[in-house]
Amino acid sequence: MHDTVTIVGNVATDPTQGRTTSGIPVTNFRLASTHRRFDDATQTWVDVTTNWYSVAAFRQLGEHAKVSLRSGDSVIVTGRMKIRAWENNGKQGTSVDIDADAIGHDLRWGTTAYRRSARSAVDASPRSAAASDPHDDSGQRSLSGDDVADIDTSWAARDGGLSGAEDDFADSSAAETRPL
Repeated sequence: MHDTVTIVGNVATDPTQGRTTSGIPVTNFRLASTHRRFDDATQTWVDVTTNWYSVAAFRQLGEHAKVSLRSGDSVIVTGRMKIRAWENNGKQGTSVDIDADAIGHDLRWGTTAYRRSARSAVDASPRSAAASDPHDDSGQRSLSGDDVADIDTSWAARDGGLSGAEDDFADSSAAETRPL
């Protein structure tokens, strides 16, 4: 049985990429989720315990994780948790593994730049004429790469671009902070 979980934590190891025996790409990394509590005596937050998870991301998610994640990044991982006992050279233990369904940066601690990847052959299947015509607003449609570029350009040009508050945020986010 597999439980679906969402874990907030930090990437503890740089992601490594490999392939399963059937040739499917997989990216693996360790995830550390530290629990904190407020110490009334010292009036500070202290780390209590850290839970460790082994995360595996398959196929396109794994490819994107390999390019996007680095050790120390704050992330949110949702996936299927598996707990398994292991034994190796007389040592025994328990491993908590997560087969990731989704991974994203935790935007409480920094910013990220999202870039949509090119569609795969499966995603590029023909759709209805209304959905495939980018100028027909009569039905629902997905955005093409050109549409996204137009949106990005129009947003950046709006009101002269960035307001300056983003620069202030970038300067203040350089210091290490932790949640209260």
